[in-house]
Amino acid sequence: MGIAEEAHNVRVIGSGQQTIVLAHGFGTDQSVWKHLVPHLVDDYRVILYDNMGAGTTNPDYFDFQRYTTLDGYACDVLAILDELQVQSCIYVGHSVSAMIGLIASISRPDLFSKILTISASPRYVNEPDYYGGFEHTELVELFEAMKSNYKAWCDGFAPLCVGGDMESVAVQEFSRTLFNMRPDIALSVAQTIFYSDVRPLLRHITVPCHIIQSIKDLAVPVVVSEYLHQNLGGDSIVEVMSTDGHLPQLSSPEVVVPVLLRHIRYNIAA
Repeated sequence: MGIAEEAHNVRVIGSGQQTIVLAHGFGTDQSVWKHLVPHLVDDYRVILYDNMGAGTTNPDYFDFQRYTTLDGYACDVLAILDELQVQSCIYVGHSVSAMIGLIASISRPDLFSKILTISASPRYVNEPDYYGGFEHTELVELFEAMKSNYKAWCDGFAPLCVGGDMESVAVQEFSRTLFNMRPDIALSVAQTIFYSDVRPLLRHITVPCHIIQSIKDLAVPVVVSEYLHQNLGGDSIVEVMSTDGHLPQLSSPEVVVPVLLRHIRYNIAA
C-alpha cells in the first residue's frame, strides 16, 4: 500500500472495467456512501477514501498550511489515483469534494471521464452579483460557535444540515462522524471550505459534469446548481431532486441512489 493510500484509508472493492471514485464531504467519511456501494460493486471497480482531517484519519498527518486551500485536497486525489494506477475514472464528489474533483480535473482531465457533483458550491458567501447562501457575519458566528463548544455546535448543526431531527438515523450518523473530527481541524477545514471561491476556475473545467442537487439544502441554494451549469467550461447537466438536506445520499437513499446510478451509467446526451 502506498503512502497516500494508507493516509487516506483507501479501499478498492468490486470488479469491472470502469473505475468509480467516491469522495465524501465535510464532517463525514467514506461510510456516507454505504447505501450506494452495494449497487456498484458487481459492475464497477470502486475506490473509497477519507479526506485528510476526517475523524477516521490520523490527525498527525493534517497539515494546516497545506489545507488552507482546496488545492491541497486536489493534489491528494491525484496522488491516490496515481498510486492506484488509475487511467480514467467516474468521479462522484459530495459537497466540497465535488469542487476538489473539479479542481483536480483541470490539471489532469485525462483521469476523469465525467464528474458527478452532489450538493456542490463554488462559493458560499453572498456578493452583490452572486447568491451563495451565507452572509460573512453568519460564517463568523458559525466559527465562533465551533470554537466555544464544538460538541454543542455539532448537536445543533447536524439536524440543520441533514434536514431532520436528532432522532433520525441520518442525523445521528452525521453527528457521529462530525464529532469524530478533532475540533481544531474541523474549524480549519470549515473555514477553508466556507471561504473558498472556485468561480474563477469553472471555465477551465472541460470534463463533462452531472450536477445533482436537493431542492432544499441549508448549505447550497438551488440557484447555485444553475450557476455551475452556466459557467462550467465543458458539457453539463442539472438534476434537482425532491430531497431535503445537504447529505441526501444519507438521508434519502431511496431517491438518490437511482438518480446517481442513472447518471453514472448514462452520459450527457449530445
